Amino acid sequence: MARFEGALARASARHGLVPAAHAEIISRVCESARFDSAALAREGRAGTLTIPLVRQLTAQVAAVSKEAATHVHAGATSQDVIDTAVVLCLKPACARVGELVARLGNAAAGLARKHAQTPTAARTLLQPALPVPFGWKAAVWLSMLARSLAGMRRAAGEACVLQLGGASGTLPGFGDRGEKVMVALAQDLGLPPSFVPWHSARDRFARLGAELAIVAGASGKIGRDVALLMQLEVGEASEGAAEGRGGSSSMPHKRNPALSMAALEAAQRAPGLAATLLVQLTPEHERGLGQWQSQWFTLRELACSAASGAAAMAEALEGLEVNEKAMHENLEALLPHQARDSFGAAGAMIEAALREWAAATSPGTAP
Repeated sequence: MARFEGALARASARHGLVPAAHAEIISRVCESARFDSAALAREGRAGTLTIPLVRQLTAQVAAVSKEAATHVHAGATSQDVIDTAVVLCLKPACARVGELVARLGNAAAGLARKHAQTPTAARTLLQPALPVPFGWKAAVWLSMLARSLAGMRRAAGEACVLQLGGASGTLPGFGDRGEKVMVALAQDLGLPPSFVPWHSARDRFARLGAELAIVAGASGKIGRDVALLMQLEVGEASEGAAEGRGGSSSMPHKRNPALSMAALEAAQRAPGLAATLLVQLTPEHERGLGQWQSQWFTLRELACSAASGAAAMAEALEGLEVNEKAMHENLEALLPHQARDSFGAAGAMIEAALREWAAATSPGTAP
């Protein structure tokens, strides 16, 4: 929020709405400003944390120059500040989620290549079906991750835009220079401008939330498969052993799928959070009552869920122990009369998934 206020003062000064010397003071104070978070929480009952924050910021500017303090927050409304602040937090958060999904996808791609000819039993409705390459199974994971990464990045690019509308959304405090100030402010903050304010149009956040939930779900799907393969009765793959991970406090013989569990927890938490954002698509008129005020927390938890699931399964697949002997023995026991060397179009499908992943992660695909 302080970054927004400093950039707003600079943009307004650039177009003659704030004296340059006063904008410089505001900008300098914003860069070093410190806030009493407990006081903000108490005073946030006014409706948004922006109100007490602007009050504290104005006092800090006034300590340097009372004249400059009169220009703090000029032309903006509280929702401009906090919505843009949320975006400034979401942008690096989504970039981090993308890095983790890329790491997970690279691990899945490695498995797809390495085990393109490793026979294992496909399982439909939890029952043995036909032999398939284990690399094909990893390629199915990879294809899902390619779509999830592309969708999340696209939604993040659309959602991480400037909010500036002023009191009622039409930039009344900037006269005929509103659009110029908006463009300058957007450039300063490294965000695209939105020439139509989105105070009560929350579709971008809902779309991003849905994509983050899909990322969490994709990681959870992989976690579910790995956990099932880890069952002692199956024993075809397992998470790599690590100190302090997967043990039991009372049963030392156990090796639990701890990373898969973390991914499944995130996957099962995310849909309800995404649904919250969908419910908030119906705010009243030009500024909603009780919808956008909770989106800050909801989006934070969705980003954490997506990051948690992707990080857990990236670690799991990077260290995955594939037991080809168990796969062979299970095939002999479960599908004794099925050919082991005829995988249909599995090879072409693996190559297609690898191409899809290469396209999703090639330079220039991120917004």
